[in-house]
Amino acid sequence: MKRSACSPRAATALRRGAAVAAALLAVLSASAVPATASAEFSASFEQGAPPSAPTRDEIYRELGVADQPVDYVVLVDTSGSMKAKGRYDTVRATLRTFLGGLTPTDHVALITFDDRPEARYIGSAGDPAKIVARLPKAPDPAGGTDIGAALDQGLRELERTDAARVASVVMLTDGRHDPPAKTAYPKSSGAAWDALRKRAEALGKRTELGGYAVPLGSGATGADRLGAVVENTLVLRPGSIQDLGAYLQRAGDSTRARSAARLLAEDRGKGVTASWKKTGVHDLTDGPATAAVTFRSATGHVPLTVSGARVSVDGVPLDVTGVPKRLTLEPGESRTYDIRLDGGPPASGLPYRRTEVGSAALRVSGQVSSPWQPVLAPEAELKVPGAVEITGGPLTVRAEVGSAYFLPAVFLAFAAALALGWLWWRGVNRPVLSGELTAAPVFGEAIPDRIALSGRRVTFTPRGGGRGTVHGRRRRTADGPRVELLIRYTPDGTSGRPDRVTCGPGAEAVVGGLAFTHRPSDAAAGPGAASDAVAPRTGRS
Repeated sequence: MKRSACSPRAATALRRGAAVAAALLAVLSASAVPATASAEFSASFEQGAPPSAPTRDEIYRELGVADQPVDYVVLVDTSGSMKAKGRYDTVRATLRTFLGGLTPTDHVALITFDDRPEARYIGSAGDPAKIVARLPKAPDPAGGTDIGAALDQGLRELERTDAARVASVVMLTDGRHDPPAKTAYPKSSGAAWDALRKRAEALGKRTELGGYAVPLGSGATGADRLGAVVENTLVLRPGSIQDLGAYLQRAGDSTRARSAARLLAEDRGKGVTASWKKTGVHDLTDGPATAAVTFRSATGHVPLTVSGARVSVDGVPLDVTGVPKRLTLEPGESRTYDIRLDGGPPASGLPYRRTEVGSAALRVSGQVSSPWQPVLAPEAELKVPGAVEITGGPLTVRAEVGSAYFLPAVFLAFAAALALGWLWWRGVNRPVLSGELTAAPVFGEAIPDRIALSGRRVTFTPRGGGRGTVHGRRRRTADGPRVELLIRYTPDGTSGRPDRVTCGPGAEAVVGGLAFTHRPSDAAAGPGAASDAVAPRTGRS
């Protein structure tokens, strides 16, 4: 087998044709290629697909490849040499079988060429017998072989405005380029051939153009001329004309593969997306909540499979369950799964009762692939993104955290501390009074007023007038705690703040012209009270 020289861009189409050529070589009885090479190509064509994987024919039916129109330009050499070894009759018989494998949606241009090209049939491929009947009954005995003119007319047919998106040029010849004197292509190269190649390149930008050249004799170097014009050309050299049928059948299969590849190219780079179905608030206070995740296939033709699927979230510590480990989506299909959310927003700070809110960003791990990939490779490279793409916003979750009793307990503890503090303060600054207090004028003699001390505060009014109050204050001394009296007194006829004085147990103090003497009871006086006691005063000098 020999391929025409081609650029890297041509390599893709030639890889698509490699499997076709391999299958053909397997059935050729007199192929010039060694058997080991044929086996290698056959292995490539029949590379292992899982038993459950669909066949190519099933994929083609699923894609509707038969409904996709294809343009076929069939160039048949009718020069005098084609009569040798029954080549022309074999071509006529084999073409009928080849055309029978096409569909009525396909477009066929059957062009014969010798000294000049002639269109024998242009139209639908629906009636193979009618098309083949347009061929001449025999080649022209005196005719030459103007391959350049034949290619020129074939390209004009593909340049029409309603041409299909997939096109194949099939050329059958047994000789070399041998044009008549008056031709635009006197040689096998030159400016005219360069112009043909540029036209083919322009066609290749808007259609999937491929060439199939079949040299039907050992000296049929003219078949290589198709490769010089159409970049993606496969040139096969069968051992005999009897191999033609098998090759044309495989050429048709290769064209179907190119048609399928064109459709699959629309899905290149498209994969599986995942998103929360509803992004409302989900409450986890009383335990797990239920949410929903939607997986969607973005492809238009290719089924996709997610293997090892696992859903998790970022932002909130949640365990997510409910998505199967493996799921398959038909083209454009969406599937929604109910999932269980366990956990919730973490509590932070003091354990008082409050609402914590968090945003759960969706994450999906797993490998995206297509069951079609091993069946269609290497002719069609699906190039499916291997990871699931996340779309849409995060999910909002909330939960009531902390104890409902924490704040009341804090308030109660604070109130208890205040109460204890107040009791301590009252015990120190407002102790229970006992004993009595006498009050007498500093100058003159008068019977002292006797003021009984009880409770925590005593108000008194001396006979001499004025008004006063008495309360105690507990102090620590070297002899132990004792209660002192804080006496406030305001004589009659004075204004402003009352004067005040402190009077210890058994002691005497003067304020506002009155002499006060503190006579505690023995229990209230504390240690040393008896030694400090004085007799009641009845007057003063």
